[in-house]
Formats: sequence, structure tokens, C-alpha cells
Amino acid sequence: MKTIVIRFFKKHYFYIIIQTIFIFLNIYFATFPAKIIGNLIDLLYDISANQKDIIQNIIFLFLTSIGLLVVRFPWRFLVTYHSRSLEKEIKNSLFKQLVKMKMNEIQEIKNGEIMSYFTKDTKEIRSAFYNLESYGTRIIATFFIYTITMAQGVNLGLTATTLLPILITSYLIVKIKKYVENSFKISQQYYTELSEYVQESTDAIRTTKAYSQEGNQLKDFIRKNRNLKTANDAVDVHSTLLTTCINVCFGLCYAISIIVGSKLVLEQTITIGDFVAFNGYIGLFIGPVSWLPSTISKWKRGQISYKRLDKFLSLEKEKYLLLEPKEERDLKGDIKISHLSFHYPSHLESALEDINITIPQGKTLGVIGTVGSGKTTLANLLLRLYSVPDNMIYIGDTDINKIPVEMIRKNICYITQDNFLFSNTIEKNISLFRKEYSEREIIKSTKEAMIYDEIQGMNDGIHTVIGERGVDLSGGQKQRIAVSRAFLNSSDIVVFDDTFSALDNKTEEKLLENIKKMTQNKTCIIISSRISDIKDADEIIVLESGKIIERGTHQSLIEKEGKYNKFYRQQISQKEKDTNEK
Repeated sequence: MKTIVIRFFKKHYFYIIIQTIFIFLNIYFATFPAKIIGNLIDLLYDISANQKDIIQNIIFLFLTSIGLLVVRFPWRFLVTYHSRSLEKEIKNSLFKQLVKMKMNEIQEIKNGEIMSYFTKDTKEIRSAFYNLESYGTRIIATFFIYTITMAQGVNLGLTATTLLPILITSYLIVKIKKYVENSFKISQQYYTELSEYVQESTDAIRTTKAYSQEGNQLKDFIRKNRNLKTANDAVDVHSTLLTTCINVCFGLCYAISIIVGSKLVLEQTITIGDFVAFNGYIGLFIGPVSWLPSTISKWKRGQISYKRLDKFLSLEKEKYLLLEPKEERDLKGDIKISHLSFHYPSHLESALEDINITIPQGKTLGVIGTVGSGKTTLANLLLRLYSVPDNMIYIGDTDINKIPVEMIRKNICYITQDNFLFSNTIEKNISLFRKEYSEREIIKSTKEAMIYDEIQGMNDGIHTVIGERGVDLSGGQKQRIAVSRAFLNSSDIVVFDDTFSALDNKTEEKLLENIKKMTQNKTCIIISSRISDIKDADEIIVLESGKIIERGTHQSLIEKEGKYNKFYRQQISQKEKDTNEK
């Protein structure tokens, strides 16, 4: 965060100086009306003799009003512009951090918390910066300019006596601010919890309805919302206490001014015009002092949000080797995994243990195993979504850690098991927003992925906009749209991670035939829990608890009568049962 703020001030410092000058001019011009009105009151004792001076003062009052208008607009525009610019810079940095963070770091943060960073925290920092630039600068300018004006233009003793309650109130405000800070911290925590809950409930809405859990969800939401309201009420109470202190303060200021000022008028130390002008100056203090608690409160809130974002931005990023222009090449060669062991940072047990695999270029590896056996972890490490130990994974005799991440991910087409789809057109979902693919190429990929006819049946074909996460599509349709990416991509290494689970047997069989043709000269890894997906692979490995317990071809593994054979017999029995039921 510190880097972002420094970069922002370096970029905008000149305009901030200009804006500050305009604010001081505005405050300075604001002292003129009270003085002019005081002069007019003194001149009204003899209107005929002072007619010329009265007219001059009226003209001067009019010109002062125009001057205030002229200097007010620029600084108001600049303050708003700067605060919005800072908010934009922070959001850009947050998103850049999000997409570059290590997967294990992202998984430790809930979606609702991330959303609160982009919404509430950035808003609090923008608001704190706006208040500091606008109100903070005006408070300083007011105390400096108005105090000098009152002391020099009216009476030093009257000024010191009248402003004493303001100084005492300012001290009390500083003391009360810590209660505002503590109550806001609690409010921020409850806001994050509620945001996380709403995000999670939105994602799980189908499950909630399917199990008739709407009532329980509503009860939990009401409880969390009540906690947030209570915390916000505490913030409002402390804010109200600050406002009350200010109102009492100015009541005392006016009382002192009337008592002491009247005495000075009677003693002819000051004129009635001076006395009126002095009370006008006191009125000018009301705004800045009333802004003080809000400015402090906003500043403390901004500090809390700053620390939260600073912690997020300091999380570890992926280490990228710079990709030189000459390195823009295809990634080919045998894939060799040697004595690979891996465990996730938040887990003690190993996800993979002593894995040894060699996949010759152009061959297909099948990976099968139960849930949690390490199948997806293997694919994640191949794409360096998690940190890989040195000398354990090689592509074409090169340690994967010495290959730029960008090159790895450009040259490996990974069809993930979640089949994530964006809320956009089918065309954009298949091309993943890349512009190098023509519409003809995209349509061809849908034909090979066995989804073309269903897309054509939609109103706008491949230009049809699908709902968030592909909510409008069936599981099989989402999988085939995701698989279309593999047919469109020219990568020499293709990984399918449990990508065919929602397909019927006929569609699956035809799709696998197309994939086999497409991967004839490519290195392919098919991860699945179904024998039918991997039976034609050149080699098959069986994973259990992160270890390879069997390996071989489909036929050799069946003959061993081990774990693979057990999977095979279970799935054959289930297939026969489903056929008989039909």
C-alpha cells in the first residue's frame, strides 16, 4: 500500500499543491464578509456622510462573493478527482495482486472478504483521503487564518478567551476518537462476516432450496445482520457524542463573546461593528470544528482499511521469470516427474508422495483414483499453480522452475474439473477473450466438442450470453463448452481433469474419439474417475492417498486384479444395471 500511495502522490503532487492554494484563498476570502458587514454597521451611524464608503463596501462584498465562487469550484473538483483516482489505483493494484497471488494464499481467503476489500475498504480509504484533503486542509487553514484575523482585526484578549472552549473541545474529540476506532473495527468485522455469508449463500442457493433450508439461512442472516446493526449503532453513538461536544462548545463561545465583547464595547475598546464581525468569525469556526470528529473518524476508518489492504497486498505472489521475445516458442519434449512429493501449506499430510512418471512426447497418460488421491494436485503442479520443488518436474530436459510461468501456461491447455464459465457469450467463453481466433475456428471447435447442434438451437448461436457460472446450461453442456477450448487451442500439451463426468455414454465415446484424433501428435493427460475415459491411454497410473499403487496399460491392469480391476468391475456392473433399468 505504501508504494501505491507514494506513486499516487508523485503523480498528482502538483495538482494537490494548486488545490491547497485554492483552499487557503477560499478561507481567506471567507473572512471578508464579516469584516465588511462590521464596517457597514459602523458607517450606518451617519449614512449621508459615509454614503460613498457604504457603496464601496457593498461593491466589495459583491466582488468577494464572486471571488469565493471562483476559487471554490477548482479545489472541489480537484479533491473529488484525486480521491476517485486513488480509489482506481488501489482497485487496480488489488486485482493485480489477486490474479498474481499463489493459489494457496487465495484459498485461505473467503470470497466475501475479498469483495469487502474491493468495496468497503477502498471506499473507506477514498473517503479518508477526501476528508483529509478537503476538510483537514480547511480546518488547518481556518484555525490559522481566522485566529490571526480575529486577533489583529478585533481584540487579542477577546479572541483568546472566546477560542478557549474550542481548544478544550478539540482535546476531547481526540480522546473520544479511540472509541470511534474500536467500535468501527467491530463494525468492519461484522460487515465482512455478513458479506462472506451472502456470497456463500448466493453460490449455494440451489443446494439451499433443494434441502428446504431457506428458513435456517434466513435465521442466520438475520442474526448476522443484527450484529452488524448493533455495531453500527455503537459507531453512531460515539459520533453523536462528538457532535454534542461541538454544539456545547459553540454555545460557550457565543456566551463568552457576548459577555466579554459587550463589556469591551461599553468601554469603547472595540466598536459595535467589530463586535458583530467578531461573532461572524465565530460562526465561521462552526463548520471546521464540526468537521473535526468526522475527519478523525474517517481517518481512523481509513487507517483500519489501509492495514487490511496492506496485509492482503503483502501476501506472496507467484515468482515469474521474465519471458523474452526469443522465448515465444512451443513447449515440447518428454514430461518427466522424478521423486515428487508435495503437501499443501495448510496441511500436514502429503498430497503426493514419491511420484515417478515419464510421459514421452506425443503420448497419453491416464490418471485414475478415488476422491482426494492427488489427481488434481498433479495437474496443478504441472502448471505451477503451486510452488514445485526443484529438480522434480522436467519438460524437455528443463526443470519446470527454470521455465517462465507464462510460457508454461501458454503451452499447456488445462481443462479444469470445475468447467468455469463467465457471464458472457459462448464465443468469448471458448476463446477466453483472445482475439486471435476467428468465428469459423470457434464454431469448428464446438463441432469437435459435440456441442455445436445444441448451441445452434439457441437464439443467438455462439453469441448467446450465458448466465453467471453457466447457470443456464446443463452440466454436460458446460463440460463440452469447456472442452471446446482444447480443440481451439494449439498447445502441444493438453490436460483434461475429470472433464467428461456429466456426459452420457454415446456422447462421451464420440468426444473421446475426437480428442484422440486431436492429440495424435500432442502430449495428453486425462484425469478421471471413470475407466471409459482413460482405457485407450498409452499408460495408466492408479493413485491412492497420494501414491502410485499401480501402473500399466488398460489390459495389463485388468489382469493384475488390483485396485484398477476393482474400479473396472464396479463400473461395468453399474453400466449393466443402468442398461437393464432402461
